[in-house]
Amino acid sequence: MGCDDADDDERPAHEVHLDDVLIAIHPVTHAEYRRFVHETGHRAPAIYELPLVVTAGGDDRESAFRAAGQPYVWLDSQPPPDRLDHPVTLVRWEDAIAYCAWLSAASGRIVRLPTEAEWEKAARGGLERKRYPWGERLDRNMANFLADPLHRTGKGTTPCCTYPPNGYGLFDMAGNVWEWVHDWHSPTAYSTAPFRSPIGPREGTLRVVRGGSWLSADMGMLSCSHRHKVPPDTYSYGIGFRIACSP
Repeated sequence: MGCDDADDDERPAHEVHLDDVLIAIHPVTHAEYRRFVHETGHRAPAIYELPLVVTAGGDDRESAFRAAGQPYVWLDSQPPPDRLDHPVTLVRWEDAIAYCAWLSAASGRIVRLPTEAEWEKAARGGLERKRYPWGERLDRNMANFLADPLHRTGKGTTPCCTYPPNGYGLFDMAGNVWEWVHDWHSPTAYSTAPFRSPIGPREGTLRVVRGGSWLSADMGMLSCSHRHKVPPDTYSYGIGFRIACSP
């Protein structure tokens, strides 16, 4: 887990032992999230109170966020009809937790967000010390990311499973949408956390999303080890989640 040739909070690369875990083969889709919204009355994905990452950027960023988010907004508790098989977005960490609680009750098994360690193990697809889920190479035929920042217009999420899976048969572990994980962020986690099934610190000020998204032009953000820290109130048209549970 981690990488010695990366950001400070990804160091040091170290061995972690995990209990067995099952993880979804793709992020939760709009169609899957629709059942949750309809059965619970949970608020549908839309643009509500603006998150800190947007308001801190001033009026221009707020306007851009609202405009870019419109294609992902649900209307009358219905998802965009052309995105049913795309990852659901505009969901906060708390929304993902609520979905897991609902699915736990509906399925009779404990469903949750993966920990950072579980997510990274899954992303690596059985490979060790490789940068991306398929090895050292990544191109636009392997994942949905912003290969050219000047051509963002017309880009967006793609249907789950559009691109090749990794060695574990998991799709979209790099690109398409960032994915919420269980943990609070700690910059020193890798030097202080236990080496068996770490679950992150008990509290913190920043949450973690993993994997990069269709908005990521920095290839480093698409690596298996990259830890992207965001305020807890964050939501975006580039953030979704996938679920995990014990066997």
